[in-house]
Amino acid sequence: MEKDQEKENTASSAAGREGRYSRQVRFAPFGAEGQRKLAESSVLVVGAGALGTGIAETLVRCGVGRVVIADRDYVEWSNLQRQQLYTEEDAERRIPKAAAAKARLSAINSEVTVESHIMDVRAEELEALVPGIDLIMDGTDNFDTRLILNDIAQKHGIPWIYGACVASYGVTYTFIPGETPCLNCLLGTVPLGGDTCDTAGILPQAVQMVTSNATAEALKLLGGRKEQLRRKLLTFDIWRNEYQEIGVGAARKEHCPSCGKDPVYPYLSAANTERSDVLCGRNTVQIRPAVRGSISLPDTASRLSRLGLGKVDINPYLVSFNDGDYRVVVFGDGRALVHGTNDISAARSVYHRYFG
Repeated sequence: MEKDQEKENTASSAAGREGRYSRQVRFAPFGAEGQRKLAESSVLVVGAGALGTGIAETLVRCGVGRVVIADRDYVEWSNLQRQQLYTEEDAERRIPKAAAAKARLSAINSEVTVESHIMDVRAEELEALVPGIDLIMDGTDNFDTRLILNDIAQKHGIPWIYGACVASYGVTYTFIPGETPCLNCLLGTVPLGGDTCDTAGILPQAVQMVTSNATAEALKLLGGRKEQLRRKLLTFDIWRNEYQEIGVGAARKEHCPSCGKDPVYPYLSAANTERSDVLCGRNTVQIRPAVRGSISLPDTASRLSRLGLGKVDINPYLVSFNDGDYRVVVFGDGRALVHGTNDISAARSVYHRYFG
């Protein structure tokens, strides 16, 4: 009797597993063929914050064959409001996000191969990660990394989906090498300053909207339904009830250095990316933006003062403030000094927390 019950339970479990993706397969435009292709796909998710965790969880639940996650940071209490893979225990123990995400995702779907990399993702790291990747998903928090990612995608002919959100605003766009303009076409240069989740806050619903739209595009691409792609830049503000699709096809530049006729992939060169240097004997990291420009020091000081960081000092040349154990000094050209660490990855995390 016990053996018969065990066989029955095993059969029931197997039947349940076979029906795991049944609701997805029953959606006729996707179907069994789309599911098969999805199971054969590999996706790289760069960043395991709010967007990265939402994207990774959706893809794992949908049955993507292999998901690779790369992130440099660890879980903090402020992450729990919107970064859906993490727990209070992860925050207490300061578990690296990539490691915590892998553990949770593997528990959600053991059929998916989940790989995690605890690293600061730059050009060299991306070159090592992209072999065998069919799609790159953007879960980053700064345009310096996105432009490196863009050049990698163009160089290797890999589609990637851009996503960003802050406050109640979100934006997403699907880049297809050889078919759409690239991020360099749309931006031209790395923007300096701007709001971040730490300075302007964020509603989790904005994250979910970007995640939903970005992963829907991912299923179209990976499932062989490319003709259904939106092909427009989607922006929205869920607080103001504003939604807009913008045609950007005409922005594609024939001589773009990233995707034009003779590409040179400028953001894979150290000269065109953000540079971080440890200052000898000072327990300080200097961060220099990829493109020299100017920021308004009074506006920067005013924005930081509203965050309850304590005293924010300003003079005609710089603004300085404290972030926990770190003292941050930012200059008018966007250059910054992060005092209190020799860890470049930690310094970059602090810098992008306030300056995007």
